[in-house]
Amino acid sequence: MFRKLIIIIFLVFLSSGCGTFDLESARQAYESGDYKTVTELLIPLAEAGDAEAQTDLGFMYANGLGVPQDYTEALKWYRKAVAQGYALGQNNLGVMHKKGHGVPKDYTEAVKWYRKAAMQGNARAQDNLGGMYAEGRGVTQDYSEAVEWFRRAVAQGYVRAQYNLGAMYANGLGVPQDYTEAVKWYRKAAEQGDALAQYNLGVRYAEGRGVTRDYVQAYAWIYTARLGGNTSGLTPAEIASKMFPEETTEATELAKEYWEKYGNKTNL
Repeated sequence: MFRKLIIIIFLVFLSSGCGTFDLESARQAYESGDYKTVTELLIPLAEAGDAEAQTDLGFMYANGLGVPQDYTEALKWYRKAVAQGYALGQNNLGVMHKKGHGVPKDYTEAVKWYRKAAMQGNARAQDNLGGMYAEGRGVTQDYSEAVEWFRRAVAQGYVRAQYNLGAMYANGLGVPQDYTEAVKWYRKAAEQGDALAQYNLGVRYAEGRGVTRDYVQAYAWIYTARLGGNTSGLTPAEIASKMFPEETTEATELAKEYWEKYGNKTNL
């Protein structure tokens, strides 16, 4: 899942254009794993003051892509982008503070930067800020506020926020408990490859909460989630033990279909 998210994030960075940056060549280099070339293309743009390139370069250093992992260097480039008010740089700086990468772990500081980016409409930051409210990290725990920020990110189609909103409905946090609504949001995220949402959708089918109990569907979604990297909790074998042989055959075929259609193959 993590690698898939990296690819999505980075391609979003590139799509807006950076001076004379050869976007198509950069995409091809990144997708082929030629991170060294991507970094070499970013450096002159970042040094010339391009905030997007600075954020991209910080991301490369933070994740050790094309360069040795160096949180101090990542922070340097994020801060240069932040000095220009660049929202994604603000979000990424918040991540560094939340995780304690290159700086002492500081949830309050993380919230500060998430909020700045979220107020500029950055969906990733909105989802991150919602998470901080849900967990009570750096802010007083406030489920209603968390839901509000998840909704803002969902309005922009942000997949992980769809899962998070589903979880709030499933647990009755900040909203009345509503398994049907939870399933709705789990499904939206699951059909876009989110393995955690796929697993939780499978569990809802196994339990019959928000949907009619259906072990074939449960098996297919949990199987897809497991291959996509979510290996905790219920297993396909546990679901299969509840089915008749003919149902197992159907479930196996459906699982293959779902894996091809919705599977997070970049996790392999």
